[in-house]
Amino acid sequence: MATTTPTGVRDRAERGGTSSASGAPMSHRQILEALSGLLLGMFAAILSSTIVSNALPEIITELGGGQSAYTWVVTAALLSMTASTPLWGKLADLVSKKTLVQTALVIFIVGSVVAGMSQNTGMLITARVIQGLGAGGLTALAQIIMAAMISPRERGRYSGYLGATFAVATVGGPLVGGVITDTSWLGWRWCLYVGVPFALIALLVLQKTLKLPETRRKVKVDWAGAFFITAAVSLLLIWVTFADDKFAWVSWQTYAMVGGALLLTLVFLFVETKAAEPIIPLRLFRNRTITLASVASLFVGIAMFAGTIYFSQFFQLARNESPTMSGVLTIPMIGGLFVSSTVSGLIITRTGKWKSWLVAGAALLTAALGLLSSIRYDTLYWHIGLFMMIMGLGTGMMMQNLVLCTQNQVDPSDLGAASSVVTFFRSLGGAVGVSVLGSVMSTRINHYAEDTIGSLSPQEQAAAARSAGSGELPDMDLLPDGIRTWLESAYGHGIADIFLYVTPVAFLAFLVTLFIKEVPLRTSGALAQAAESLSAAPVPVNAGTTDGTTGGAAEAGTTDTPDRPGSAAASAGGGNGTTSTTGTTGTTGSGR
Repeated sequence: MATTTPTGVRDRAERGGTSSASGAPMSHRQILEALSGLLLGMFAAILSSTIVSNALPEIITELGGGQSAYTWVVTAALLSMTASTPLWGKLADLVSKKTLVQTALVIFIVGSVVAGMSQNTGMLITARVIQGLGAGGLTALAQIIMAAMISPRERGRYSGYLGATFAVATVGGPLVGGVITDTSWLGWRWCLYVGVPFALIALLVLQKTLKLPETRRKVKVDWAGAFFITAAVSLLLIWVTFADDKFAWVSWQTYAMVGGALLLTLVFLFVETKAAEPIIPLRLFRNRTITLASVASLFVGIAMFAGTIYFSQFFQLARNESPTMSGVLTIPMIGGLFVSSTVSGLIITRTGKWKSWLVAGAALLTAALGLLSSIRYDTLYWHIGLFMMIMGLGTGMMMQNLVLCTQNQVDPSDLGAASSVVTFFRSLGGAVGVSVLGSVMSTRINHYAEDTIGSLSPQEQAAAARSAGSGELPDMDLLPDGIRTWLESAYGHGIADIFLYVTPVAFLAFLVTLFIKEVPLRTSGALAQAAESLSAAPVPVNAGTTDGTTGGAAEAGTTDTPDRPGSAAASAGGGNGTTSTTGTTGTTGSGR
């Protein structure tokens, strides 16, 4: 009995690519050209974020803000990124991905310009919300478009490029930001403008190189779901930001805000069960891998963001380094992230095995945070650098692979929503972690400062009390030597406690990864899978057959749930990725 495989489908399965807008398979060069604009957009977003991280102590000081403003400048961007990610992901399943990513770039540009013009911390925080909306789109859509073009098995190779872009932008950001901030005729405002030219170039490059088949579906945006998830997350973050500052952790405000967040979450879940196009399809969580990957991403977000956001404060306030040197001193962490994300991606492409990288990454992240909890303001730098490098190695092994294992589980129609779910939980963890730990850090710094203030002379104690009472971040260069050393010690010990508190969270991520089941990576991209599932559709009896068999086998193979890679869409890339989509026997290859 002869079976045939359409040439285009066979080529796509072998090459791991997908179809361009013209229907021709994409070569490695064409995929790189299409990715160039995406990577450039990601570079702009990450660069702007990392530049600001090192300039923030000076920005907040000049704008007259305190630790609460410092936390909210970071949290505002994470909040809008978190809340908007599911919406971007769902829209990617409904409308043109190219139009969406260009829209995200425009929003990001607007936010950057407004941020650079900020006259006070309130205006800066508002601008960061706009920036976060754009960055949320760029982060979610880059992963989604990569998954549409590239098979999970090959994606590790291209994820290495994404990891390299992330590393270069993360290393370059603090260095460039430090130089700009320390240059008197430029100043910190140019840190917020510097991503704009890259974003504009990315717009032009995407217009020319990104050619994907346009989705022809009637858009039914779940605006009610988007509203309630945004409201729930916002209320939760407002609570964790002001708790222990404006009111006690156990107070009527806490009960009201936590209760309100839970109520809004329940309303959101109810709305999702009724929505025609839910922003987060709840059926995805019937899949154990997606559920566990989401939980792990939540924990990783808490550990990763909380562990990195406060490095700039540690180096500038606990060790009195300049913004430029603060960037230089974080290179070990970024180097570790670059090496692990690139190497793991290449090896996963060769072997198809990914779970061991997740487990090893979580173990390294846990160990690194535990080690970082021991640092003080006078700890030898090579110790800190080694601990940061281990943290970078662990983070690089986990970030992309949690998305990869999720994308490998779903049909093409759910790709955007599933990808954004993992990103959503990672951003949510980061936003909650930064908010809670920012408040905790302030408390711990005050505790250590009060415990050691007796080491100062009465005159120094009076000057220290006046400095602490201002509520603003201190300018270490303006403080006398004795007070500066006392305050550096308090900051060093207080920030180290943050690493101590997130170590158990990273360990929980490690435990969760142990239970994620390793599923062989598919060898065709999402668009190729969709094309192959159409080719595998049932055909009329005796059409093109030699033995009178029907397409019944093919029909049987089209039933699917998101957690069964054996569906028609998934069989395009299950197991070994060999698929015979025919109208003769309708059989699939051994991918099941």
